[in-house]
Amino acid sequence: MQVLVRDNNVDQALRVLKKKMQREGVFREMKMRKAYEKPSERKVRERAEAVRRARKLARKQAVREGLIAAPKPKPRFGPGAARRPGAPPAAPSAPRPA
Repeated sequence: MQVLVRDNNVDQALRVLKKKMQREGVFREMKMRKAYEKPSERKVRERAEAVRRARKLARKQAVREGLIAAPKPKPRFGPGAARRPGAPPAAPSAPRPA
């Protein structure tokens, strides 16, 4: 895996690397290999993953064919997220009592 560091910005390069590793499943793999997994537990986990994948595929197919409604997108209100034009600004929160 390779990440380019631009303008000596190591923090940004680390963020990109972490995102790539997350997508590839490296962290999940490391967590799984931390402890021994019995073959019977592995079979159960792999079957559950297969069922989850099949359900997800069937759900996507049903949405494409119009049999079920598409899920509503989750609102994203993080830093840098674009808000709806014309929406009122967020109200400041009240100070917490000590």
